[in-house]
Amino acid sequence: MSDRPAERASSARDEPLWRSLIHAAACVQGVRAGRTLDDGLAKARVQAGNPGAVHDLAAHALRHLALGEHLLAQGAARLPAEPLNSLLALVLTLLAAAPEKYSEHALVSQAVEAVAALPGGIRLKGFANAVLRGFLRERTNAISRAMRDPVCELGHPRWWLDRTIAQHPQQWRQVIEANNQPGPMTLRVNLRLTSRDALAERWASAGLESRPIGASGLILARARPVSGVPGFDEGLCSVQDEAAQRAAYLLDAQPGMRVLDACAAPGGKTGHILERADCDLIVLDSDPGRLALVRQNLVRLGLSAELKTADAAKLAQWWDGRPFQRILLDAPCSASGIVRRQPDIRWLRRPADIARLAGEQRNLLNQLWATLAPGGRLVYATCSVWKEEGREQIDAFLQRTPGASLIGEPLQLLPLSGDADNHDGFFYAILQK
Repeated sequence: MSDRPAERASSARDEPLWRSLIHAAACVQGVRAGRTLDDGLAKARVQAGNPGAVHDLAAHALRHLALGEHLLAQGAARLPAEPLNSLLALVLTLLAAAPEKYSEHALVSQAVEAVAALPGGIRLKGFANAVLRGFLRERTNAISRAMRDPVCELGHPRWWLDRTIAQHPQQWRQVIEANNQPGPMTLRVNLRLTSRDALAERWASAGLESRPIGASGLILARARPVSGVPGFDEGLCSVQDEAAQRAAYLLDAQPGMRVLDACAAPGGKTGHILERADCDLIVLDSDPGRLALVRQNLVRLGLSAELKTADAAKLAQWWDGRPFQRILLDAPCSASGIVRRQPDIRWLRRPADIARLAGEQRNLLNQLWATLAPGGRLVYATCSVWKEEGREQIDAFLQRTPGASLIGEPLQLLPLSGDADNHDGFFYAILQK
């Protein structure tokens, strides 16, 4: 998880804004119906002329969805049905929270064009125009009223805000504010093939400004499609957040070791493990489609591993009985640490999901511990900021597992977006048998 840029740079293909608004509103409508943003964007990549713009519009709307919904309810005598509802909510987030991005009158004009293109939309143009222009007349008062609600002000469900405040009382606002900003495009330099300085110089000569972060990362000043990043196709770098880059260093796999990468897709950490050491690596994921992404990453990097489609917790499906010296368990989790990259997560998650996911993590820890060799190391990782998926999970495991101990202290990284800590939220613990 987390091994992808926060925002897709816009495609070079031209498309009228009103068409992009329709596709982005469809993505927002999908999230409100319980589908992921990635599902909507997959359709947009096929249908839209500018999928990069669609991504940016939809991501912005989801960061400010509560505000858009509030403004729509405040400004319309009756709430319209879908897809008009999501379209107007999206446009209102742009008018309220990104007024510098578009000329407001041009945006309203394009929004009305989008409405006209919807099924039955011709008869709704007047309604849409009235709602949007009514907001512009009352913008200051309308936004002031909306911001009295913390959900509108901070862009997260109330339960999410309450949990963050309770678990991170000193840093909760920084975390929430970081969630509402696009994460940077961070790449991991393949130190097997080049140096960070050499790649940064190559990028600079091509007009790409970057700065170092962590042990082997570079942050681009401006995101762009990976096809436009010199060295990417050659395997000199991979998109991966700096927090996720720490996994391979903590694992510390050595040449010749038998190593397991469990729940591995899309394979950012897999590639990093192999860049650092020639080891006997077994790669697991339960989703064959996502495992194909791991294979593609390894081909691009010129690396190889044994890939298996299997549920890591069901040992009979895949384990041959030979123990591992190293295990990376990048466990399924709430993804509460990567909300800046996946803004739909905050609206798709429910409080009950945390306990359910913690149960899955507990089972994976119990099962994979049996495959670890004495003296071996298991790195437990989640892209989460919740203690149930982090420190509390590890403390409970240590209490019930004789012979298990910690190497060092667990590490809880928070998404704070400062120069030195511009990374996602992650939890790491190194367990030794």
